[in-house]
Amino acid sequence: MKKAFLLGAGLGTRLRPMTNTAPKPLVPVFHRPLATHALDHLAAAGIEEVAINTHHLHKEWERAFPKGRYQALKLHFFHEKDLLETGGGIKNIESFIAGDPILVYNGDILTNIRIDELIASHTASENTATLAARTDGPGQHLAVRGSQIIDIRNMLEVSEGSHQFTGIYCINPEVLELIPANEKVSIIPAFLILAGQGKLGAFDADAGHWLDLGTREAYLETHGIGAPLETGKDLEPIHETARVEVGATITNSWIGPDCEVGRDADITDSILWPGTVVEAGASLTNCIVHSPTPVEGSHSNADL
Repeated sequence: MKKAFLLGAGLGTRLRPMTNTAPKPLVPVFHRPLATHALDHLAAAGIEEVAINTHHLHKEWERAFPKGRYQALKLHFFHEKDLLETGGGIKNIESFIAGDPILVYNGDILTNIRIDELIASHTASENTATLAARTDGPGQHLAVRGSQIIDIRNMLEVSEGSHQFTGIYCINPEVLELIPANEKVSIIPAFLILAGQGKLGAFDADAGHWLDLGTREAYLETHGIGAPLETGKDLEPIHETARVEVGATITNSWIGPDCEVGRDADITDSILWPGTVVEAGASLTNCIVHSPTPVEGSHSNADL
C-alpha cells in the first residue's frame, strides 16, 4: 500500500481561538505542525503519496508545504468548498485512489500505532476495510468479534461497543461504490454495510500511544502539562532558536522556534507557538500563546 489520505478539512471548533489562525492539523505540537508527525508516521510505513483534503484556512496548507512535498512524500491537496465529511471526502479523491487500496488517517491525532502491521493485516485479509481499534478510550463504539467488526454504536442492533475507533483505517477501492457522489456524508454508513457483509476487519491497536488533540485540555496534556506522557520526552521544551532573557523563569512549558521571552518573565505550564513574544515581567500560567501580538501582564488559563 503506497497511498494515504490525511483528513485535514475540519473546522477545529473545539480548539478555538487557536484554530482561528491555523487549521487544526497545522497547530504546532512539539515545535512543529501536528500533520508532520502523521506524515512521518505514514512515510515510515512505506507510504509514498498522500492526499489531504482542505477547507478551513486552506491557504495555510500551501504555505506549510509550498512545493507539494514533505521530505520524500508527494502531497496532493483536494480543496472542499463545502465540507463533505469523511465519506464525501473519500469519494472526492476518487481520481487519486485510482483503483488502489489506501490508508485513511485522521488529522487531529498523535500516535505511533503500528500502521505497517495494520496494512499487512488488511492486505492479507479478505476485508474491504480494516479499522485500527483500541480497547481503551472514552468512545468504545465498535463491537468486535474475533478479528471482525460486527456493529458500530449498536446501529445494526447486533452488539454494544467494546473498542475505540482510532480514526486510522485501510480501505479497498470497492468502498467507493458504497458512497454517493457529490454528497456530504459520513463513512459510517459504508462501514455498516461492510459489517453486515462480514467484510469489516478489526486491527488490534492497543500497543503504543494514541492521543486525540481535539480539545485544549488534550493539547496541553499531550505536551506533558497536567498529565505527563511519554510522547516528546526526548525533545527540548525550549527550542534552540528561542531567545530567553536573563531572569526569565520557564517551568514545565514549551517555548517554540524564534520565540522571545523577556527579562524576569515567569512562564508555567504553558505553550508558546513559533515566533510569539512574551514581554519582560509578564506572568503566564496554563496559557497558550498563538497570536503574533506581544503578551504583557499576568494571565492564567488563557489563549493569547
